[in-house]
Amino acid sequence: MHFGEELDERRAAELLRPGNGIDTLITADTYGAGGADRLVGRALEGLERSSYCLTGAVGHDFYDGERQGAKGFQRFTDPALRGPGQYASYLRMATEQSLERCGVDHFDLLLLHNPDRTGFTSEVVWKAMAQLREEGLAGKIGVAPGPANGFTLDIIDCFERFGEMIDWAMVILNPLEPWPSRLLLPAAERYDISLIARVVDYGGIFHGDVAPGHLFGEGDHRCFRKGDWVEAGSAKLDQLRPIAERHGLTALQLACQWTLAQPQVRCVAPTLIQEIGPDAKPVEEKRAELAALPAENVLTAEEIEQINLVGDNAGCMTLKGAAPDYEGEPVADRWQVDEPLRKLAARWQIDPDAQLQPIEH
Repeated sequence: MHFGEELDERRAAELLRPGNGIDTLITADTYGAGGADRLVGRALEGLERSSYCLTGAVGHDFYDGERQGAKGFQRFTDPALRGPGQYASYLRMATEQSLERCGVDHFDLLLLHNPDRTGFTSEVVWKAMAQLREEGLAGKIGVAPGPANGFTLDIIDCFERFGEMIDWAMVILNPLEPWPSRLLLPAAERYDISLIARVVDYGGIFHGDVAPGHLFGEGDHRCFRKGDWVEAGSAKLDQLRPIAERHGLTALQLACQWTLAQPQVRCVAPTLIQEIGPDAKPVEEKRAELAALPAENVLTAEEIEQINLVGDNAGCMTLKGAAPDYEGEPVADRWQVDEPLRKLAARWQIDPDAQLQPIEH
């Protein structure tokens, strides 16, 4: 995604190597069309398999599919590629290939990566994922929507349909980006689904080296964010610093502690970026900062509520997945809120028209 400066292979592998306080590693087969997996394999060389937790993700077909610009490769459920009768064989092939590139025989957790609506709702897909778990290719299974914010009703729908099968889900969640993912936390609680929260750093704001006037490189994925989000986020962070300082936390650690205080959140995954410029914080320091996160959550209920008030971002963007402002035929990452999803929303006391639209609508 062209975040910051590119790391050389040796430095990247050392950064990814489990140990020194971080023993969980997440990969996705589509990144670099298998290149990320191979880098992970090099980072894991010589380590005992029981000494770390490895999460994989499959779902974008870079074997037979075509890349569609910034949206990546087609989902494997695209009717142009295959029908339901071939879903299971694809998932098995993709998982086995990813494991081979990583140099291991199983994932501790396997995620369905960026599903389209078929992926969220297909019993064939989830039975195939469960079969991979039963056969030992994955210890647990889950869903990783994305890459942008949204999919709220779709995730809840997936939990309602397949909650007995699903162990984990990955969501975008941090103190400056609580909306819309906090709307799905009650469903995660009801179905006892553990959550990985990603982008906990809020595009680098919580790392402390993305500030007003920050230089982003050409093609940096963060340039797709609308408005002056760096200036606005930095101003909000200034309001939160006294809480962090009160507990001896860095800004990143504060973000992690708030996020881990949310129901069902069991893991935080900030993006570790080597920003451009001589004054940028070394990415190794960011890793060490994350590894030093206190095991005990030190935030009080009052402080969490104060952070909630500062970070409220409701309606700040157009959402992906089922969205009330979308009209037309479904596409890979957006579709209409149909009547079944409206009924689902009512069951969870969500008003799509009021709670899942950008404020300019």
